[in-house]
Amino acid sequence: MAEIDALPFSFTFKPQTIALMVIDMQRDFAEPGGFGASLGNDVGRVTAIVPTVKRLMEGFRAAGLPVIHTMECHRPDLSDLPPAKRDRGNPSIRIGDMGPMGRLLIAGEPGTAILDELAPLPGEIVIKKPGKGAFYATSLGNELKWIGARQLVFAGVTTEVCVQTTMREANDRGYECLVAEDATESYFPEFKAAALAMIRAQGAIVGWTATTDQVLEGIANA
Repeated sequence: MAEIDALPFSFTFKPQTIALMVIDMQRDFAEPGGFGASLGNDVGRVTAIVPTVKRLMEGFRAAGLPVIHTMECHRPDLSDLPPAKRDRGNPSIRIGDMGPMGRLLIAGEPGTAILDELAPLPGEIVIKKPGKGAFYATSLGNELKWIGARQLVFAGVTTEVCVQTTMREANDRGYECLVAEDATESYFPEFKAAALAMIRAQGAIVGWTATTDQVLEGIANA
């Protein structure tokens, strides 16, 4: 067993069963004209973590460990988009509408693409998810079984929504989860802080938190 220095206590793992999950680092959440910006958010908070996420990915790749990517997107006919999700609130443009990068959050459109700096390598798993959690209506569970993963390190956006939702889904399925604090972000700093506190509360009720440096040190020493 190897260890990552983490909160609320050390995260132990087996190198042969750990994988990195990079959640929704796509143009629609990180660039002007995308879905995140259409809600009035400062997408610069997302782009600021790109170098850290890249360093984390490169560390896993160098160690020969799996990197898994997710993209939130819907079918072009919107058959997997509940009205409650599309119609909520009063955004300037809604999911499926045409924007500067094509139809918002629609599979195959330019805006759904993962940022070039964080692009998946050939052979890496890419999960297209219609919901906030990456297990819902996807093949993720089967993919994780196929590669033998039982412990997951998380990066990506947003901390309190898609990252935390997927961590909770994974926790309920028996996976041990850790989020790299500086490789995840929210449009609202107070939401990120609250999510990290909830994740590691009560003896890691959802999972652990650590810095990217701590994660990479643990991987390197494994």
